[in-house]
Amino acid sequence: LAAWQEKKRVQTEDGFPRHVTRMWPKREPEILNGGSIFWVIKGVIQCRQKILRLDETSGADGVRRCAIVLDPKIIRVQGSLKRPFQGWRYLAPQDAPADLPEGRDHEEP
Repeated sequence: LAAWQEKKRVQTEDGFPRHVTRMWPKREPEILNGGSIFWVIKGVIQCRQKILRLDETSGADGVRRCAIVLDPKIIRVQGSLKRPFQGWRYLAPQDAPADLPEGRDHEEP
């Protein structure tokens, strides 16, 4: 994830990593008020990144898209089994996996 986000093509003009999606989130104010994107890697939620802002962008086809601009710091979380999904997931704070303490690189789900 970190290596992918260091590539220029996935960064905004100001150097922040971004994830582009087709749909604009319906709950934008909630997301921008301390929300994070949780990354499912190999069937496990393994980390999260804070969402800084949402930028409008368009692809080569001219279709409007949402660029989720992320804090570059990747925060490891307690592993939680999760099938890959498309679309928005809104996790209530009590349903979100807990952050791992600094220095812990791995936790089995």
